[in-house]
Amino acid sequence: MKIRRALLSVSDKTGIVEFAQTLSEMGVEILSSGGTARTLGDAGVEVTAVPDVTGAPEILGGRVKTLHPKIHGGILADRRRPEHIKEIELYGIDPIDLVVCNLYPFEQTISHPSTSEDAALEQIDIGGPAMVRAAAKNHPSVAVIVNPDRYQSVLDELRASGELSDGTRRMLAKEAFRHTASYDAAIARWMSRGDGWPDVAVITGVKV
Repeated sequence: MKIRRALLSVSDKTGIVEFAQTLSEMGVEILSSGGTARTLGDAGVEVTAVPDVTGAPEILGGRVKTLHPKIHGGILADRRRPEHIKEIELYGIDPIDLVVCNLYPFEQTISHPSTSEDAALEQIDIGGPAMVRAAAKNHPSVAVIVNPDRYQSVLDELRASGELSDGTRRMLAKEAFRHTASYDAAIARWMSRGDGWPDVAVITGVKV
């Protein structure tokens, strides 16, 4: 699968400028939103802002940016199904081949004892998990990256073959679902603090 159009929206901006610059040099169109778009633009990367794609402004202090059919239709269209291709063409939706997204730093925020409830709630990402899950679900057609450590290997594969293999997309999708699952588990634990043992306990861990 070739990468022609990528959506970049990250909280952890480690390596994102260099990654975007290289994608751009490969002829990939870069879409971005919010702070990521500003970071890339300031670094001289040619970037298309999400509001220019959707025709809708970012609203509610940035709570609603990418939740739009022109974004999610572009991510979720299964390229193997002719009816999906016809439908996105009908509605003027361009496919998105790569989603690069990591989520708001919820756990880092709540680790500070002085963090207020409102401050913690603002670090519960909505649009990010929606994009990550959409891309991971549709990994036969779309690649998703949630870990900056993957940037180099993805670029190496694109340089070597001009595309990303089925195996690579599936591996990235599994990593993406683990990312959103552990994120939601952390929120559930925080919301349940002081409640005692819950009806459903989600336990996550990091292999060392």
